Amino acid sequence: MRQAWTIASKDLRLRVRDRSAFIVGIIAPLGLAAIFSSIFTPIENFDFTATYAVVDEDGGQVAAQFVQLLEQFGQTAGVEIEAVGSRAEAVDLVDVEPFSSEEGADAAFVIPPGFSQAVESDQPAGLEVLSGQGGIGAGVAVSFAEQFASELTYARVAVASVENLGGTDDRFAAGLRALAIPPPVNLVDLEATNKELAGKTFYAAGLAIFFLFFTVQFGVNSLLEERQAGTLGRLMAAPMRRSSIIAGKAIMAFILGLISMVVLVVATTLLFGADWGNPLGVLLLVVGGIISALGIMAVVAAFARTPEQAGNYSSMVAVILGFLGGTFFPVGQAGGILADLRFITPHAWFMQGLGDLSAGNVADVLPAVGALLLFGLVTGSIALLVMRKGLRA
Repeated sequence: MRQAWTIASKDLRLRVRDRSAFIVGIIAPLGLAAIFSSIFTPIENFDFTATYAVVDEDGGQVAAQFVQLLEQFGQTAGVEIEAVGSRAEAVDLVDVEPFSSEEGADAAFVIPPGFSQAVESDQPAGLEVLSGQGGIGAGVAVSFAEQFASELTYARVAVASVENLGGTDDRFAAGLRALAIPPPVNLVDLEATNKELAGKTFYAAGLAIFFLFFTVQFGVNSLLEERQAGTLGRLMAAPMRRSSIIAGKAIMAFILGLISMVVLVVATTLLFGADWGNPLGVLLLVVGGIISALGIMAVVAAFARTPEQAGNYSSMVAVILGFLGGTFFPVGQAGGILADLRFITPHAWFMQGLGDLSAGNVADVLPAVGALLLFGLVTGSIALLVMRKGLRA
């Protein structure tokens, strides 16, 4: 084992002088993480704001109920409600050009004359929503009006049913009582156990595991570099086991990967506010990710004949697995066969493990860690057999 550590320390010194491993393993992913963070942070921190104008040309009880509900919605959602005197004034507010210095409205509600009377009778009733530029604010306004209309329809049916039974004389009061009855089914917003990673954390983790495969290849490909440089024969002639040579290269690759991942976890947390989760769970996933990357890159290098060939093959495998594993975009949301195929990659298990870890329970990452270790064990065993055979030859 001491011989393996000697080989590993020698290769590490060479990589430190070369600086290529630090560029690929730290600088490149950190730079891309900074770019993605600056792009997606404004989207992630988006706060909904809107201004709505309301015109009450009816003045009835139902219209007053609508205005009251709209004002309550404005207080809870941070929406500004502006009462105007006429439909023409509302049209002027919603027709303000974008980026104009004039203050406008995202949408306007127009309650026509006779609206309350029509609602309280069996006549059709209409509520008008005006929008000039569309957008999220206009869409929310339309949804609010549609929800109010649905509630009125529900109350109308209830009042008509009671009237047919001869149980009411005051339609408006009966309608309010019907609206006060809790609905039979409620949608409750519950926090999922397996959460999705926030944008900054997702891209920090995805880029870290993506470039990890490029980082560890410096270690596994160094065996081919030794052969090309003619120093491999000297190592084989030395009084050491062939397995010590392979172990030394593997140790060096593992240390490079560990340094890269630790630096990226700490840097993205401090600089970009990424939330990786429980440190113990992150460490388990990092170790599992390094072992799986080491095994896969070792298989590629084992079947290559030159360092250049190994580098090309390794890059192709790393890019394909990275994109399929969802390191740049959440493949799982696409559904279908692509969402299932992603789990043939260590990247998907690493990202899934971090998503499970966001619930706060370290035990939830164990399946993902087990899958990562299985990737490394199977591919590493194949690579070891092929490399030892090559060394004997």
